[in-house]
Amino acid sequence: MKPLLSLTRRAALPLFAAFALAGCGSLDNAGKPATTGDIHVMTSGGFTAAYNDLRPAFERSSGRTVKTAYGASMGNADDSIPSRLARNEPADVVILARPALDALVAQGKVVPGSQVDLVRSSIGFAVRKGAPRPDIGTVDALKRTLLAAPSIAYSASASGTYYETELLKKLGIEDQVKPKSKRILSERVGTVVARGDAALGLQQVSELLPIAGIDYIGPLPDEVQRVTVFSAGIATASKQPEAARQLIRYLNSPAAAPTIAKTGLEPLTAR
Repeated sequence: MKPLLSLTRRAALPLFAAFALAGCGSLDNAGKPATTGDIHVMTSGGFTAAYNDLRPAFERSSGRTVKTAYGASMGNADDSIPSRLARNEPADVVILARPALDALVAQGKVVPGSQVDLVRSSIGFAVRKGAPRPDIGTVDALKRTLLAAPSIAYSASASGTYYETELLKKLGIEDQVKPKSKRILSERVGTVVARGDAALGLQQVSELLPIAGIDYIGPLPDEVQRVTVFSAGIATASKQPEAARQLIRYLNSPAAAPTIAKTGLEPLTAR
């Protein structure tokens, strides 16, 4: 499966229609899109590929410029979304794992009730391009692969938190595998694997697929899979709350769903 790198003309047409239905493209008296300021978005890695493919069409239709900051859903890395918000970086829309988003609501950083679930995201594995593809098709095969791997990279966000705090315990191999596992900060796990710094990498499927130099080998078995919902919310410090709502409606629209699905995510489209 290859992620969609750009919207085709054919695919863009229903997206423009979606903007009109959602009220995303209000016009001024001259018949041009009304623009009253940039929209600032913070998005975590799980939704990044879909967001990057969808953003240009929204900008063309709405006439607004969308400025983006990228970071992990959780953790203390300087570029994580919680750290960015703590520094009061500009934000209108934040897109991250739902538990982390709800934590930001509790902290007063995101408007209560503004949360909208966008996608379901699964965890998968990758190896360096051309390397042998280990078997992870069953729980027993996964255990053997993790025990045999000389090194394993995992993210500092939702998928990695599950790996280091739950998955290895479930498999009964924490003592053997955790010492050779490396938590990756401020970088994609696939990039680490591609340059040979880890033999095996675990991250959200949508974060692995766009990375050159790796082979995606498949998702975790269903019995130990952890599906994460990624959601959008409006920052309490937003200077463009109505524009933020329009962007979230667009990302949650039926017309956006095919593009989202091509990045390895399951769209949770508004009905």
